[in-house]
Amino acid sequence: MKVIKILVVLAVLGGAAYGAWFFLRQKKEAAAAPRYRTAPIARTDIVKTVEATGTVTPRNTAKGIPVGAQVNGKLIKLFVDYNSIVTNGQVVALIDPLVYDANYKSAVARLHVNQANVKVSEASLKSRKAELVLAKKTYERKKALVEKNMASQADFDSAEEALARAEASVESAEASLESAKASVEQSEADVSQQKANLEYCTIVSPVNGIVIDRKVEEGETVVSSMNAVPVLSIAEDLKTVWVEATIPEADVGAIREGQPVTFTADAYRRKFTGRVKQIRRAATTTNNVVTYPIIIEAENPDEMLFPGMTATLSIETARAEDVVAVAAGAFRFRPKEEDLERVSGEVPRGRKIWLKPLKEGDPLEYVKVDEGVSDDAFTQIVCEGASSFEGREAVLGYQVANAAAAAGAEGGSKNPFMPKFPKRGKNKGTAPEPKK
Repeated sequence: MKVIKILVVLAVLGGAAYGAWFFLRQKKEAAAAPRYRTAPIARTDIVKTVEATGTVTPRNTAKGIPVGAQVNGKLIKLFVDYNSIVTNGQVVALIDPLVYDANYKSAVARLHVNQANVKVSEASLKSRKAELVLAKKTYERKKALVEKNMASQADFDSAEEALARAEASVESAEASLESAKASVEQSEADVSQQKANLEYCTIVSPVNGIVIDRKVEEGETVVSSMNAVPVLSIAEDLKTVWVEATIPEADVGAIREGQPVTFTADAYRRKFTGRVKQIRRAATTTNNVVTYPIIIEAENPDEMLFPGMTATLSIETARAEDVVAVAAGAFRFRPKEEDLERVSGEVPRGRKIWLKPLKEGDPLEYVKVDEGVSDDAFTQIVCEGASSFEGREAVLGYQVANAAAAAGAEGGSKNPFMPKFPKRGKNKGTAPEPKK
């Protein structure tokens, strides 16, 4: 029994000794493991993009150009249907012209009557002018005879009265002629209006394009008003389309007209290209988020893109090719006080990155740099002699003890969650690549 107790005590002491040895070994390995999380400095291409979604629309109007009726009446004929190709001036529909044709003929008849009245008024004016000439001659003769005491004063007064009546008759005839001419002008305007209404019975296409919507059927009565439903909607040539997208105010400052855009539509597994055509100032606020509409113009030669399709956009706002870059987190690293104390000289203020020492135990090195183009994952290094830092490792942060030990056991300090450098010559964007 005594021997068993001794063996138990020895086993406990041995286990404690092994545990102490294992703890010291792990602590030593952790101390010897890399202290920093790092990322390589390498040469690559960086493309900064703004991602958005939009809707494919015809040019100039989101829902096509509405073609409505300018007069009321029954639609007796439709010459086009969905997807019909139309040209500018082509007849697309016909409204019953019977009433408008009658109104036009009536207006023309009134015009002829008023034109005849003008001729009557002109003849009456000539007659009144002739009477005025005779009254003037009579007045002059009577005046001369009275001065020679060869005629009575009553005869002279009668001649003077007749002259006054003749002058008034001329003025009345002239007014009647002017009224008749005004009636002719009014009739001409009425004829023009009735002719226009008659012509409006024939509805024509205002542009070259394709019919994308039809709202009425033959036999229906159409009404002309501001709120009336259009007869047809016509999209201009769909070989060129617009994509209307909304951009948050935080990103709109980077958008410029002419910037290249790549996008996809859910219906196809391919990329389409376009350019920013317009940045509109009409802000919209939704749930306290301010957005601005932008218009992208894209070629659609095979007309695969239909109005109303949803597009996933990647707008290229900046590009830097064949530049030295590092993970964006390197610009945010700040060393601890004990590491700063080991750096020789005073560390200047300003933007900088910190490099991993070439030899274990050496202090950190810093390089004053500026940030170039960044895609949020990687940032271009801008400084004199930037190419000399290729192959070096920039410090992103400090390793925690367990992670450092694990990284040391694996022979490095690589973070498996670090983004990889984009492939050279590839345009970065969220739009998916076509499936093979």
